[in-house]
Amino acid sequence: MRHPYRPLLAALVMLASSHALATTSLDKQVDAAAKSMMQTYAIPGMAIAISHKGQQHVFEYGVASRETGQAVDRHTLFELGSISKLFTATLGAYAEARGTLNLSDNASQYLPALQGSAFDHISLLDLATYTAGGLPLQFPDAVSNEQQMLDYYRNWQAVYPPGTQRLYSNPSIGLFGHLAAASLAEPFQQLMEKDLLPQLGMQESYVQIPAEQMGRYAWGYRDDKAVRVSPGALDAEAYGLKSSAIDMLRFIDANLHPASLSAPLRQAISSSHRGHYQVGDMTQALGWERYAYPISLEKLQAGNSAEMALQPQTVERFSAPKPAEDDLLLNKTGSTNGFGAYILLLPARDTGLVILANRNYPNAERVRLALQLLDAIEP
Repeated sequence: MRHPYRPLLAALVMLASSHALATTSLDKQVDAAAKSMMQTYAIPGMAIAISHKGQQHVFEYGVASRETGQAVDRHTLFELGSISKLFTATLGAYAEARGTLNLSDNASQYLPALQGSAFDHISLLDLATYTAGGLPLQFPDAVSNEQQMLDYYRNWQAVYPPGTQRLYSNPSIGLFGHLAAASLAEPFQQLMEKDLLPQLGMQESYVQIPAEQMGRYAWGYRDDKAVRVSPGALDAEAYGLKSSAIDMLRFIDANLHPASLSAPLRQAISSSHRGHYQVGDMTQALGWERYAYPISLEKLQAGNSAEMALQPQTVERFSAPKPAEDDLLLNKTGSTNGFGAYILLLPARDTGLVILANRNYPNAERVRLALQLLDAIEP
């Protein structure tokens, strides 16, 4: 007599075998691409995390410290550089969802010291999207404390009419994060580490790494010297977050599947994906940079080029924020002196990935590696 469950068991065995083969193929392709990149750019260590249709994969390579030989694992803490801006943008959108600010408000409404300055005519959205009117990439070297920072902003004059030119800027989005925290009446670091990150399910991400976790903090490398990020004005808001591959997977999944989050945070995630203006093939969202997908390697590299980061770009502002409805790619690079990172989302494919490395290697190569990894993932 034929067993009634035999066809079902056979189907389950075939499904398991197929999944095993797919996973093995993915492993081989990721290994080959990652190891080639590490060899080409002398990258000591790298962690890659992929989320695809609810399945998570983490790949670890090399060392977190050349001096000790400590291996990279999924809990190794890497500097995120400007990927930190995604969290700052999300915090600002979260403050708006809680009703403590409005992105269309003028910046000086949230900090009395700015009243009577150029920021009477610059919106929070201008700050968040680098269109304040020409704030530079970095603060001048003479700005090293809060008083000097406030003096700098009070004396600064716009080069362009606000909302017309994009010039990528740490002082711009850094001030946005500072004002968002002021609207919530708590320090930025406390809001990030005690409120936003825990709500996102992130347990291994820090502005200031606790002493007991320092053993997991990788060293970055520049000119074969071990380096870590130095303190600076509004560093936490612009480039100061450290995280692990497994924790960044939690951030990816929060962006892909926000339904389980609190209503304000769910609204904030949605807001961070909306587009505000067009620059070539790139749509500037809140922190995220968006593209129509599929996209060529050359176009995505151009959107992450030095020209986009260092040169002013005329923007075409939308009359209303553009919702994330189409098949889109969202991405962001991040760098410090010794670290290079890249994050990418494809919501329509329920896919996201992050690449963390303890060397600052070219953005174009991070984009190339990410698209190679996407090709290795089943549609």
